[in-house]
Amino acid sequence: MNLVCDLDGVVYRGHSVLPGSAEALRRVQAAEIPLWFATNNSTRTPEQVRDKIRDVAGVDVPLRSIVTSPQSAACLLTAETHPAFVFGSEAIGRALEAEGISLTRDATEAGSVVVGMDFDLNYERLAAACGAIRRGARFIATNTDPTYPVDGDLLPGSGALVAAVAAATGRQPEVAGKPNEAMRALLRRRGIDSAWVVGDRLDTDVALAAGEDGWKSILVLTGVTGVGDDTSAADYVVPDLAAAVNLLLDGDSER
Repeated sequence: MNLVCDLDGVVYRGHSVLPGSAEALRRVQAAEIPLWFATNNSTRTPEQVRDKIRDVAGVDVPLRSIVTSPQSAACLLTAETHPAFVFGSEAIGRALEAEGISLTRDATEAGSVVVGMDFDLNYERLAAACGAIRRGARFIATNTDPTYPVDGDLLPGSGALVAAVAAATGRQPEVAGKPNEAMRALLRRRGIDSAWVVGDRLDTDVALAAGEDGWKSILVLTGVTGVGDDTSAADYVVPDLAAAVNLLLDGDSER
């Protein structure tokens, strides 16, 4: 059994740990259940994700247990689509370079454009990315989550930026993050052949589990999905990560 856990809206929101989540992660570790983290957040490297889990939740996890959407985006690119122009965070560029993919700051040279969350976005970079795609560059999105949860709010996610590029180019992207095949392939390469997936989004976390034989989804209500939403696609629905771990270890369930 493996536990594949989302982070934003599950373990923490912004810089605040969600109640009970740190203790829940420690219970999983104590039970020696393989614990993995699969995140569509494209703003952090795996090292930064590991450090945030430690700093916010006080839990140490191995670097190998973390899989990010920039890493899955890197798996989609080939030598024929170098160099890549990144319209997104520095973490995306680092993931691409780690896989031997060359980068360019000149969009007119780009064989591919990788779009993700960009806290420093500006019109000039948006126009450059769109121009490269219209000229034939491959269009890769780290993920298309329209929002992501922070303390007390939902902010625009990578999907909002991807939608702007798609609208301006008339092209639809290849999407790397959950629940798409590039992320699935990365998880398989880590040796995960069956798992429980805990997350707060139906279209990413629950859909990731639904696409694999023998996988189960546990939806928590501490992030994007809330009480009153249609949660019928999930195998189980629980209030939070602590309840999800209770279900996993003790069999306690609301559905």
